Amino acid sequence: MNTITTQIPEEFQVQPLACDEYLINGKIKKWKGATSEVYSVIPTEGQPTLLGTIPDMETDTALEALEAAEKAFNRGQGLWPTMKVGERLKCMEIFVEKMKTHREEVVKLLMWEICKNKSDSYKEFDRTVDYIYDTIDAYKNLDRKGAKFDMQGGVYAHIRRGPLGVVLCLGPYNYPLNETFCLLIPAIIMGNTAIFKPAKHGVLLIAPLLKAFQESFPPGVVNILFGRGRKIATPIMKTGAIDVLALIGHSSSAVSLQDQHPNKNRLRLVLGLEAKNPGIILPDADLDHTIKECISGTLSYNGQRCTALKVLYVHESIVDEFNRRFSKAVDELQYGMPWEDTFLTPLPEPSKPAYLQELIKDAKANGAKVLNKKGGQLSENYSYPAVMYPVTEKMKLYHEEQFGPVIPIISYKEIDEPLDAMAASEYGQQVSLFGRDVTKLGPLVDTLANLVCRVNLNSACQRGPDVYPFTGRKNSAVSTLSVYDALRSFSIRTFLASKDTPYNKEILERLLRSEQSNFVSTDYLL
Repeated sequence: MNTITTQIPEEFQVQPLACDEYLINGKIKKWKGATSEVYSVIPTEGQPTLLGTIPDMETDTALEALEAAEKAFNRGQGLWPTMKVGERLKCMEIFVEKMKTHREEVVKLLMWEICKNKSDSYKEFDRTVDYIYDTIDAYKNLDRKGAKFDMQGGVYAHIRRGPLGVVLCLGPYNYPLNETFCLLIPAIIMGNTAIFKPAKHGVLLIAPLLKAFQESFPPGVVNILFGRGRKIATPIMKTGAIDVLALIGHSSSAVSLQDQHPNKNRLRLVLGLEAKNPGIILPDADLDHTIKECISGTLSYNGQRCTALKVLYVHESIVDEFNRRFSKAVDELQYGMPWEDTFLTPLPEPSKPAYLQELIKDAKANGAKVLNKKGGQLSENYSYPAVMYPVTEKMKLYHEEQFGPVIPIISYKEIDEPLDAMAASEYGQQVSLFGRDVTKLGPLVDTLANLVCRVNLNSACQRGPDVYPFTGRKNSAVSTLSVYDALRSFSIRTFLASKDTPYNKEILERLLRSEQSNFVSTDYLL
């Protein structure tokens, strides 16, 4: 398989971007230290394309950002955590309007940095904007429910949700805008302050948004750093000043950072981690529909999604037909550059093709075959999707989350086989279940709902719509991310209590009329 080099349309050509700025304490500062070069695996003139440079920050800068976030929170006494909810929402509305003006710039960088195709890059940006608006609406609803007094057992209670403190936010490379903001936006809108470091890939696209953050929020609410985790995230965690670790990535990173924190008992975790989501295909599944969904599930964005289908269990009575038709469908997929909007695009991690070849080689050595003709064909930045069968426990592909275009297929005779494998797995995010016999589906759903957190009936696994819960069991997640749930993940219930006496009632009435408290309020947000 040859590396594709095409004429780059003028509107998608890039000039190297020297990102030499960062945001601390409401000031965009110039970086004068060491820098790291950012390359795209998409070649120009036969070589990886230099996209620009980013600061390679040192620990002292990270601690300066932490100090700014601590000062802005000020143990809950800062301007931001004590601000009226409506005023915080206005700041967020200002930000999203400023963010929208950078759509084309961010989308172009998504295509070059992480090789996401054009339509999915636009979708990621637009979905993120929608997520922010939906979060604003969800917080209004949340605040409306708290704009009252309850009375039980002779005690009045004014119950709201309060912030937790300082958040360290670390996003993933595969959705560097959307999933990162699904952490950052609810964290700050609830009154927390944040330190945010972008992922290794998908980092330059944050640069155009620095000014929007600076102009929209009070000093210290959002602090944005660039560089290596060991020089930034690790020393920040060691201080014990972080109240929430918000991370989407690998569990090893999450565990390592937790281990640095001296007060683990008070560290709140909001984590989106690995998954090995299976597809279970029953004998009566509609194969036309199932194959279409399995193509999408296994290979959308080259399978580089935690929600991707990473193993397919197919009943032995239909496995031969499924394999033949599925392999043919895989070989018909087009590979090209992101701006050509092909389904398959280059792999942004330079080391990924070699890793996938290693998985294929190991599976073949242990008895599997590559079923599709193009499977594993290699270029400098891509390994064509390989359909592997039969896959067994002897193979790395059975155990590891491949996070790329290699598709293991396992034949089963009794349904207990995939269920037992799921029960033994370290992961428990989602499953796709294909079939139509309700006498079989009903009991299966009952079991699967206790093994994973989302059962997809006759459809590929996915995160959205964003109003639905997104979480996982075991090593797949901690806390729940959705428009509704994320606001709760980054906050805690807190309330004013008052015994039902004439003396207290008079004080409460005067307190409400005086508007001296932003917390004690029955104002209804429109």
